[in-house]
Amino acid sequence: MKINNLNIFIALFVILFTSCSKDDEGLEESLTDTDPKAEELTEPGEIEVEEFVWKGLNDIYLYKEDISELSDNYFSSNIEKSEYLETFGSPEELFGELKSSRDRFSFITADYKELEDSFNGITSSTAGMKFGLGRISGSSNIFGFLQYVIPGTSAADAGLTRGTIFTEIDGQKMTLNNFQELMEAESFSIKIAKIEDGYLKPSDESVTLENFSYTSNPVQLVKTLDVEGKKVGYLMYNSFIADFDEELNVAFAQLKSEGVTELVLDLRYNGGGSVESAIDLASMITGQFQGEIFMKEQWNEEYQEYYETNNSERLVNRFNGKIRTGEAINSLNLSKVYVLTSNSTASASELVINGLEPYIDVVQIGENTTGKFQASVTLYDSPNFQKEGANENHTYAIQPLVFKSANAEGKSDYEDGLVPDIEYSEKVSNLGTLGDPSEPLLQAALNHLLGKAQVAYKQGNENLRKVGESGMYNAGYQKMYLDAVPEVLLKRAEEKH
Repeated sequence: MKINNLNIFIALFVILFTSCSKDDEGLEESLTDTDPKAEELTEPGEIEVEEFVWKGLNDIYLYKEDISELSDNYFSSNIEKSEYLETFGSPEELFGELKSSRDRFSFITADYKELEDSFNGITSSTAGMKFGLGRISGSSNIFGFLQYVIPGTSAADAGLTRGTIFTEIDGQKMTLNNFQELMEAESFSIKIAKIEDGYLKPSDESVTLENFSYTSNPVQLVKTLDVEGKKVGYLMYNSFIADFDEELNVAFAQLKSEGVTELVLDLRYNGGGSVESAIDLASMITGQFQGEIFMKEQWNEEYQEYYETNNSERLVNRFNGKIRTGEAINSLNLSKVYVLTSNSTASASELVINGLEPYIDVVQIGENTTGKFQASVTLYDSPNFQKEGANENHTYAIQPLVFKSANAEGKSDYEDGLVPDIEYSEKVSNLGTLGDPSEPLLQAALNHLLGKAQVAYKQGNENLRKVGESGMYNAGYQKMYLDAVPEVLLKRAEEKH
């Protein structure tokens, strides 16, 4: 079918693809249970990976109490346990069986190198495009719309910008089943389309893109706006990547030197990352609460009891004055912050919002966030679950949830996400330019800041039904994680196993 047959009306209401409709639950299941590439890799013989999966979940899994087979006394002998593990056709199948129904985010990967690259912001797919996915009404076909472009990539060199729409890859119409594979080619072409009068219109334009490995700086945009005599900082931060804490701190140094008294923090596309980076960001926004409780941890029963007995301070995360390099944090000492969110705002982003709320006025603008309040850690198949000494017969790793977070007032368990003070769903037909005062979400923040009336943003059939986004099949997608295995786990693992 030619693209000019795509004059199809599209509904424009952005909803989280992890919402509660049956179709979306099916998608969520495919995203969070396993790595889609796992079945393509050669699995080792016997059940050594299964043994590792059970051992890791038996030890540190947050929801261990929900799964009877993870109980220390469930099996009468190691032989009985081995017989149980042998009934599963793959490590992925076992992992799915041992995962609690309360758990949307733990996962297993057959290639921990890919996972490590994801946590470090390294990727080689999508040619530098960060995009949302909408469904074309009346079909199983989808289209992509660019949310932003990574500088220095093929997409940036080709002149693609926020708002660019594409419907085909290498001449094939896009679906949720094929778009990821098509974009993994060394080079690929996309077919450009436009929206006119609420309809998707064809175009004769195609753009050829090339994939190469790049590292994405999560500090996408930082600037100071002069708004009716006020110095308003704007910071778009797209992932909590530990290696870029210094760049984040430099961004705050810039805002501080420019005398900002207000801050708009754009987390609408930030799916999370390092817990420590989240604490640092909250400390940069404030500064006057150093040493106060930012977040409290709740582990499984065994770990919680151990920490409370031996090191209760380990369960508390406090506002701090230094980043992990030892460099002093550049703090703004603000008493209010505006945070832009979407359904893609997850984990460490939500941690910042929730952790700040007991201390300062947090004005949230956009959509409900994802609803991920738990953190995970990478476990390797070694005696103490560290990468050093990992089994060389395979490259499996698991990323189980290990604790849930609560703010200083005890707020946690926000499964449905954090609710915005001002609701707004982005429109593909009017995304605007990031950092420009007329960009709809930023404009909403500035209107509130200046005490102006808000524009009526929600407009019926101009809203699309978002069904996904770039990176949603990546191993580190929407994860809040610890940077290393807790020291107590190392000791317990050696003693127990």
